[in-house]
Amino acid sequence: METLIKKNHADKQLGLGILILVIGSVFFLRNTGIDVPHWILRWHTIMLGAGLWMGYRKNFQGSGWLALTIIGGIFTLRAISIFDFNLSGITVPVVLIGLGLYVILKPKKVQNFDQYFEKKPVDFTEKES
Repeated sequence: METLIKKNHADKQLGLGILILVIGSVFFLRNTGIDVPHWILRWHTIMLGAGLWMGYRKNFQGSGWLALTIIGGIFTLRAISIFDFNLSGITVPVVLIGLGLYVILKPKKVQNFDQYFEKKPVDFTEKES
């Protein structure tokens, strides 16, 4: 149990350290005059990063991280323009393709057909309080 707590604490420290390092590097580059894209430190990029980090921490299981990642990804793709080509026209198709791949590739919960019709004993004993 103690090793699990230490590992969890080490993961949190690593994630926080990387986050602070990235934000500090972006501010450093911006203050030295290097052109940093405007969308780097916006709310949607931070939401995208938080969603991916949550997914990594939970081995990409569940759907909370996916919602953050999709919302952050949509707004981040809308803000990015590469070579005067605006990515907002392909945002919805990319999200739909990603969602389809997630539905196809997510782990399946396998239940036998017999489990649906399995009779479970009913307890009719009275509970005294």
